[in-house]
Amino acid sequence: MEQLNFDTVILGGGPAGLSSAIYASRGAVSTAIVDLNMLGGQPSNYLELENYPGFPIVGGYDLMEKFEEHADKFGVKKFPMQEIQSIDLKSKTILTKECEFKAKTIIIATGAQPMKLGVAGEKEFVGRGVSYCAVCDGAFYRNKVVAVVGGGNAAVEEAMYLTKFADKVYIIHRRDELRADKIVQERAFKNEKIEFIWNSVVKEIKGENLVTNAVLENVKTKEVVNLEVNGVFPYIGMTPNVENISGQLEQDSRGFVITDETMQTSVEGVFAVGDVRNTPLRQVITAAADGAVGAVYAVKYLETIKETAPLV
Repeated sequence: MEQLNFDTVILGGGPAGLSSAIYASRGAVSTAIVDLNMLGGQPSNYLELENYPGFPIVGGYDLMEKFEEHADKFGVKKFPMQEIQSIDLKSKTILTKECEFKAKTIIIATGAQPMKLGVAGEKEFVGRGVSYCAVCDGAFYRNKVVAVVGGGNAAVEEAMYLTKFADKVYIIHRRDELRADKIVQERAFKNEKIEFIWNSVVKEIKGENLVTNAVLENVKTKEVVNLEVNGVFPYIGMTPNVENISGQLEQDSRGFVITDETMQTSVEGVFAVGDVRNTPLRQVITAAADGAVGAVYAVKYLETIKETAPLV
C-alpha cells in the first residue's frame, strides 16, 4: 500500500474543504484533499444558489467547479472516490483502500447529511418514492403529487423546485409557521401548486412497489389521515458525517464537532470546518469562511512544530 505524506490532509471536498485547500496551499504547505465522493459536496446538487456574494444566481455545480479550479491553481493534490477504512486523529493517519495518508495536521470538512424521519417505510422506499434530493430526483415526479417534510429554507426551497415537475406539492410541518426566511416563505405562499399541512408529522410511508401514501398525525388533535402522494422528500435537519471520527474528539449531543474560534478541535493539530462542526448557520458562505480560518490556523500550527513534510 502506498504511503503519502502531507503537511495538511483535508477530509472532504465541499466548499469548506476546497476553501481550506486554497488557504492551506497558499500558506506554502503540502496539501491534499481526500473525499469519499467526487469533489464539490452538497452544493453540486443544487440547481441554483442566490445567496453567495457576487453571484446573484449561480448553479451549485458551476460554483463548486470554480472552487476546484482555484484549488488546482495552487497545486492541491486531490484524492476523490476514496473508500476510507479508518481514521486515527491522534496519529493523524488516514487509511483508505488504496493509500495510507500521514499528516501533520488534519482538517475535517466531511459536512452533514439530511436527517431521516425514522418512520416505517422510509428506508424501504428510498429510491422508490423517498428521496433526500429534489434536484437529483425531481424530474421523476413529473405530473405527480409529492410531499416535502420540514419548515426551514431547505424544505421550502426544494418544494419550490419540485413545482417545476409535480402537479401538486404538499409541505408538511410540525408547527403552525415556517422557519424559512421571509422572502422564501412569500414565494411559497404565492405558488398555487403548494399546499401547507400544519401541525403534522409523518408516522409511516406506505406503498407497494412505489410510494402511494403517507400517514400523517396532527400533533395537536392526534387525528390520523392518509395523504395520497407519489413521493416524500424529508428536509427536517442535518446530521454530521462523523462515522470514522466519532468518539475521538469532543462533540455535542447531536454529534457535531466542537471547535473554538480558530476551528481547532479538542485534538491538537486537528481542525473542523463547515457543516460538520457545531455552527449556528450552515451555508456555502459560512463553510467557505470556516475553511479559510481553519486552514490559516492549521498553517500557524505547523509553524509551531518547526517542521514540514516535503512537497509531493
